[in-house]
Amino acid sequence: MLRLFGILATVLFAIAAAVLTWPPFFRLERTYPIAQIISFRGLVVVGFAAAVLVALLLATWRPVRGFALSIALVAGLAVIANGSVLVSRGLGADTLPSATATSVRVMTWNTAGEATPAAAVAQTAVTMDADIIALPETAASVGENVAVAMRDLGRPMWVHHVQYNTEIQNGPQAWETTILISPDLGDYSVIESSRDGSSNTNVVPSAVAMPVDGDGPIVVAVHAVAPRPAYMGSWRDDLRWLADQCADSNVIMAGDFNATVDHMGGLGVDGATLGRCDDAAVATGNGAVGTWSSALPALAGAPIDHVLYSSHWEPTGSVVLRSMDGSGSDHRPLIVQLEPTG
Repeated sequence: MLRLFGILATVLFAIAAAVLTWPPFFRLERTYPIAQIISFRGLVVVGFAAAVLVALLLATWRPVRGFALSIALVAGLAVIANGSVLVSRGLGADTLPSATATSVRVMTWNTAGEATPAAAVAQTAVTMDADIIALPETAASVGENVAVAMRDLGRPMWVHHVQYNTEIQNGPQAWETTILISPDLGDYSVIESSRDGSSNTNVVPSAVAMPVDGDGPIVVAVHAVAPRPAYMGSWRDDLRWLADQCADSNVIMAGDFNATVDHMGGLGVDGATLGRCDDAAVATGNGAVGTWSSALPALAGAPIDHVLYSSHWEPTGSVVLRSMDGSGSDHRPLIVQLEPTG
């Protein structure tokens, strides 16, 4: 009976390990609580490594040796598999090359409202030579202060903004998303369906900015709702809506997706990550670097802030700024450099 129980437990453990390692294969990547666990693949590796050690210790006790060694084997394979996924996505590379005449630099930073001073955002953006800045959880007034500070530093920007629940005074800044775009990219306007919420993410707003002159990329500043138990349906709807926004060949999406590339499984078109867009951090060696929470070591955190690009663009480098961990936000800024392919 004990032997049968051991076999059953080992099989169940192997299934759980497979689900956490390859969740899209089982179509469980957006299912509670698997979605929450796989957000932290680095910690999943640590958990399986700990299971290996515990199982090997148990193996010194003869009655459970066979069972313990089986668990150690499964956990060891899970460590290797998950570690390989992390390595393939990139464990961190400061690969931001020098800007060229045609390059576009995109910065995304969930500033956690006014927790991050506007001056710090502006200084970071100017230092990184950003052309597009997506600022979820940032009020219009804060975005304007960032733009003024950037202008004073010699880097003028246009400010665009979307807000939900405008009738409520002094609401949380999670209801607001601000986007700054360099005049060098031309004139932009946020589409009306983003402003009125008729076509947008559900609980917190995103902003779709279209080029008025028709030459620049469509720019989407993203803020999807977090996958808390009460919001799982809205979160899944948000990811599907975001996938639909990347149907054009000239799209740049940046922001807080509250999702890793694992969660985007099945939402890409023709092998892309989300819609027709691919993930720039994965393509440039930073795909496994956690952008949230800044309280965790980078490889233990969740890479939920992204810059996605469609076929008109090619990423040439990226950087996750760990030096800003004490700035006030619980997110790390991500900066990506893109070059046009044509």
